[in-house]
Amino acid sequence: MVELSAEEKIALSDIRAEKGKDMLSDASDTLKSGLFKTSINRSYYAALHSARSLLILKGIDPVQHEGVKTMLSLHFIKTKLLPENIIKDFKNLLSLRTDVDYGDFESIDKKEAEGALKKAVKFLKVIEHERKRLIREMNFPAKKA
Repeated sequence: MVELSAEEKIALSDIRAEKGKDMLSDASDTLKSGLFKTSINRSYYAALHSARSLLILKGIDPVQHEGVKTMLSLHFIKTKLLPENIIKDFKNLLSLRTDVDYGDFESIDKKEAEGALKKAVKFLKVIEHERKRLIREMNFPAKKA
């Protein structure tokens, strides 16, 4: 766990959420340019930065990709704060990104890149909704009776 004040967590979360949005924009632009492998890479990194923007609000700051997946599952999926399909989309995006970045013979078409972008868009929307909820909670903690 990272020891940051609530204000620091929110500021870092905002920076990471913005990075996610920038990567999503890059994914869309590269898709339009026919750079399908790059689009998949950017779609995944949009999801990664978005996930990290959520995790830091709980003081969780994994460095490795697998750590992000594990912590997201543990703190948001198992607790039912996020739907299960979100982690499935994240895993799929990670797998696709690994294939296009490291696979020697990977062939990606427009349809696959479009599918990855759609998953990333949905992922960011769900994460952002939960992120805003947590920020409201941090700014206005529930009063104890």
